[in-house]
Amino acid sequence: MHRTIAAVTLICCAWASGAAAQWRCRVMDPTGTPLNIRTAPSGAIVGTLPNGVLVAVRDNAADQNGKPWAFIAQYPDGAPLGWVFREFISCF
Repeated sequence: MHRTIAAVTLICCAWASGAAAQWRCRVMDPTGTPLNIRTAPSGAIVGTLPNGVLVAVRDNAADQNGKPWAFIAQYPDGAPLGWVFREFISCF
């Protein structure tokens, strides 16, 4: 019984630390151009971010073509920014 509880606790702690690591990300657009911020996945462009900026991921989605998108916020204050192409941010 105690081994089961210990195993479940260990799995939950590992999952939680992995989820926390996904929260803080850095803009890493390989094209070298500023990353577009959009109103929705594949939506209208409302701003840009340069490489190196830290952001917080709040949500994930895929567009109609299956491309991954992330809803981001400013890091660390959490002010919402919009949707970005998920492949161009690196989370740690």
